Amino acid sequence: MKHHLHPDNLEKYSFMWSEVRLLLAAVALLMGGVPAIFLILPGSPMTAFFLKLCWLITGAATIYLAYRWHMAKHTLFGKKESMDTFAYAVLLVSGLNLGWTGVTGNNVGMSIWSGRFIFLVVGILYLWTAYHLWNRWSKSGRRLF
Repeated sequence: MKHHLHPDNLEKYSFMWSEVRLLLAAVALLMGGVPAIFLILPGSPMTAFFLKLCWLITGAATIYLAYRWHMAKHTLFGKKESMDTFAYAVLLVSGLNLGWTGVTGNNVGMSIWSGRFIFLVVGILYLWTAYHLWNRWSKSGRRLF
């Protein structure tokens, strides 16, 4: 357990969770805002529980990544680049939104903006964000900070 709770491993796990979450959220948005799990397990009593649990884990992972970024003086991949910061902000804001959704049941982002066009734009933004951050992370020796 000590190995998995080491800050380097928590960083890696949180980042990988966030990458997968961005991809799944993009798919959900591109499908009209419906989480994919509702298509996989429609009507199952475990579906809502599992989705809420995932949202809560997303919030915890995002808070951890925000903390590590703050402690690294807002640098990513060893420097400050505007595209990296923008992509990371998308990751953090979307993750905090889903974490809040897990706590309150209210998706603030979808309450403010919704509709097919917005979902399409945000879904594409999430795909770009996941791609950009994954490439930068891979090229930096799999280190965020």
